[in-house]
This record gives sequence, C-alpha cells and structure tokens, in this order.
Amino acid sequence: MMKRLVPLALLLVAACSGRSGLDVVSVEDAWVRLPAIAGRPGAGYFTLTGGKAPTRLVAVESTSAARIELHESMGAGGMAGMSGMRPLTQVNVPPGAPVPFRPGGNHAMIFGIKPEVQPGGRMPLSFRFADGSRVEAEAQVIGAGDPAP
Repeated sequence: MMKRLVPLALLLVAACSGRSGLDVVSVEDAWVRLPAIAGRPGAGYFTLTGGKAPTRLVAVESTSAARIELHESMGAGGMAGMSGMRPLTQVNVPPGAPVPFRPGGNHAMIFGIKPEVQPGGRMPLSFRFADGSRVEAEAQVIGAGDPAP
C-alpha cells in the first residue's frame, strides 16, 4: 500500500508546484519611491507574473493618487536607459513569465500622491488588464533618498 501512496503523493506535489499553473497574474515585490520634491510624481516598481493565458496590463490605479501612467525609460536613440521616457498604453504579460517594472525600464509614474502616503507605509495598487480583470496589491513606500527594498 505504501508503494502506491508514494508515487501518488509525488504526483500531487508536482501538480501543486510551478508558477505557470496560476489562473491569474500575480504581483510581487511592489514598492513606491516618493518624489524628492512635493508635488512631483513618484514611481512604482513591481514584478508581474503571467497566469495561464496571455494578457495585457492596461492600467494601474490607486485610491492614494490622482493618476498613474505606465512608462518606459528610453536612452539616446530609443535605447533603454535613463535619458527620457515614453508612455505605454499596455504591457504584454505572457503566460507564466515574469514582467519586471524596475528603475531604468518599465515603471509606473504616480501623480498626485496623497499626503498620508509616507515612507515606511503601504500604498494600495489596483492592476487592470485588457480582459477587465483586476489584481490588487499593496506597495511598500520608501522615501526619495532611501535605498530600494
């Protein structure tokens, strides 16, 4: 009897492991850097991991900000870097694949951050996808000069 249960247990463990089995997109390592000058935009960073089907991120929203725009950092000649930015209307999220939003790359520009959002606190973020689905997350808030988490 034990010889039959061991393979069954291993099969169950294998079926439950692995990120590609997620039905929906997951959001991990979300953090927000506050602006150095009040009234200027902050920036949001996170990693999306695709679910079972491909989708597209079309917006990030928060009750703690006036608006949030998706942007890509661009270098001279359109190469990735810090020379400038361009807005993104959507970001593809492939099945089971990580899509990082990091300094110097894709990021969320956060305008009109409410005064109650302070370093050491949390900021709610709502990620909206092309199919109408949403994923909620809490971002760690850090000050302008503080190291990234």
